Amino acid sequence: MADSFYVPLGDDRWQATVHTTGPWDPRAQHGGPPSALLSRAMERVHPRDDMMITRFTCEILRPIPVGEITVTARRARPGLSVELLEATMSSRGHEVARATAWRVQRTEAVPTASRLAAPPPLPGKAEFAGPPPGWVDGYMSAIDIRAARGSLTAPGPGAFWGKMLYPLVPDEEPSPVSRSLVIADSGNGASLEIDVARWFSLNTELTVHLHREPVGEWICLDAQTTVSHGGTGIATSVLSDLDGPIGVGAQSLLIAPRPARVPQPA
Repeated sequence: MADSFYVPLGDDRWQATVHTTGPWDPRAQHGGPPSALLSRAMERVHPRDDMMITRFTCEILRPIPVGEITVTARRARPGLSVELLEATMSSRGHEVARATAWRVQRTEAVPTASRLAAPPPLPGKAEFAGPPPGWVDGYMSAIDIRAARGSLTAPGPGAFWGKMLYPLVPDEEPSPVSRSLVIADSGNGASLEIDVARWFSLNTELTVHLHREPVGEWICLDAQTTVSHGGTGIATSVLSDLDGPIGVGAQSLLIAPRPARVPQPA
């Protein structure tokens, strides 16, 4: 069993491990780990301690394979107080994800209290019984998931605390932004409004706004989903650490029917 989400292969190439596997297809990654790997690449481009990423968007261009991928990053708009960063992820010559982020200079501005709802308390440890019926395991076993409100097996809003059980890459402490992004892409899963035996809930992108960097390992995802006629939806979430809210996330959704299962001969 791998002890990280990704293993370096050299020359900007990475091997995605089983821990990245998403809930819908054993061949495709969950959106959280790729978002974190893209943000890691951006944070390493001309790093500055006096700046932080305040907005991150990942466009998922096609299914991201659980296999070899290449990640590159650059500064699209250098600046003294704000910078726009870009990163791409490709597989077998095809771009599979593209991310942008605004990096903003820290100043001495006086903070105000957050108007976002405080997170529910972190529940005690509960034994993981495996993914709900119809879901693929991988990512879910790589995260310590604790339900504070709602359930993964019942429709409706939900609040869940999550902690990475493995580092993003070997022998490296994940950055605060990476920790938040690994969890943030689970908003639609935490607040499903569909029957997963009949439908997929696929997000085309993830956008996260942070007003401060999280402290510690635990991230709370307090999420709700709205589905409209025509199979479109949106999942929105408040992100928090143990000290309180850190920002918000959103995912545009495609609600699509699962392929009919072909009966197997006896």
